[in-house]
Amino acid sequence: MTFMAFMLIIIFFLAFFIYCTWLNPGDITLYYLTDHSVTFSPAVLILGFILIGLVVGYGAHLYSTITHGLKHWKRDRDQKKAQEIDAIYREGVGRLLSGDLKKARTLLQKALDRDSKQVDTYIAMASLCSQEDNHAEGLSLLDKAKSLDPKSREVLFKTASIQDDLGQDDKAIEVYKELINLERDNRKALRCLRDIYIRHNRWEEALETQRQVLKAGPGANRVVEEKDLLLFLRYEAARMAISNGQLENAKSELKDVLRQKTDFTPGQVSLGDAYVAMGNGDDAVKVWQQGYKKLGKGIFLQRLEDYFMEREDPSSLLNFFRSEVLEQGNDLMFRLFYGKLCLRLEMVDEAKEQLQAIESSGVESSQVHLLLAETYRRRGTPEEAISEYQKALGITNRLQLNFSCEQCQNISAEWNSRCPACGAWDASSIVDREVIQQARPLEIDKMVIHHGERKEWAGA
Repeated sequence: MTFMAFMLIIIFFLAFFIYCTWLNPGDITLYYLTDHSVTFSPAVLILGFILIGLVVGYGAHLYSTITHGLKHWKRDRDQKKAQEIDAIYREGVGRLLSGDLKKARTLLQKALDRDSKQVDTYIAMASLCSQEDNHAEGLSLLDKAKSLDPKSREVLFKTASIQDDLGQDDKAIEVYKELINLERDNRKALRCLRDIYIRHNRWEEALETQRQVLKAGPGANRVVEEKDLLLFLRYEAARMAISNGQLENAKSELKDVLRQKTDFTPGQVSLGDAYVAMGNGDDAVKVWQQGYKKLGKGIFLQRLEDYFMEREDPSSLLNFFRSEVLEQGNDLMFRLFYGKLCLRLEMVDEAKEQLQAIESSGVESSQVHLLLAETYRRRGTPEEAISEYQKALGITNRLQLNFSCEQCQNISAEWNSRCPACGAWDASSIVDREVIQQARPLEIDKMVIHHGERKEWAGA
């Protein structure tokens, strides 16, 4: 406002005041208490109210301007601080991902010192602690993050993951349940919870959780896999029901599983087990016999052998083998179990006939050689028995020793610079190396060289 404008306003108010005084020559008395009053001319009163209004309005404008300015300054300051903290945080995460843990810790701790309410920074610090195997500190940081944001999915997942790695499965289960309560269709949490239940053979809970996984709608590329897993869990729950004496429920469930997956060997085996537990041995035998004819798995023949031998009724099993041997003559698995049974019953010649049929087919199996060796031993032909024992043990003229991986214990006939099973380098050593090296021979005061051995020692 210029000086001339200000003077014009003053002149205007003076003129207005003189005009009002001329029009209103009287006085107005205002009482502010019962016996106290103030007397003004009307012009003074009007002018006073106008001036008070102007002062109040200007004061309000001035207050608004100052408040707005302070807010704008604070916002700019906070924004600048947040950008600086974010830059420090991002650099710290970058260092963490590149493996520079020392620098990452310095940067992330600096970010936390600048702002202790950043949940993402706590999560990053927890990840760093996990890489340093400092899980206790990681969980403590995640607890602080959870106090800031109790519903953070990322915080809960990270907490459950660390607890899972530490074997704190009960605590991990509670966290996964908390996640599921926040989001009932959280497939990742459901699958993690299910896997813990499976790891501890808690089949009923695993089954119920798997049903929730399917209800949540797995991805199109996992539908078949998840449905198969549901079937396997139903089987495990039914097998547990057999152990708990819930035989009718188990039988019904196993039959339904087999209707959906007709080539599921465990289901067929356990259905027979259920019949045995119910006292329906004939039905069990029928199930196992049909299972072998359909699927060709040796477990069915093993179940049949165990069943009849426990009941001291080997003749029924022999009748089955003999009646089927012509039909199953080309089935070497059938011949293997037939020969084993004959050997078990001291029917050595018949066992030899079946086992030699397998060996003559070019099968190189330590189990076949072992059974043949026992057959020859019982027939009183030790040289043939020794030969078969050597084949069973893999002993050749080289007397070759096997090697094992010190990381995963995979056994190999040859030394490997890198384990073919787990990929570890420089882990191949003679089987039982540590046992042999750590043992100490008995002390011998004097080595005795027997007669006739001196020349051999001298020549050596």
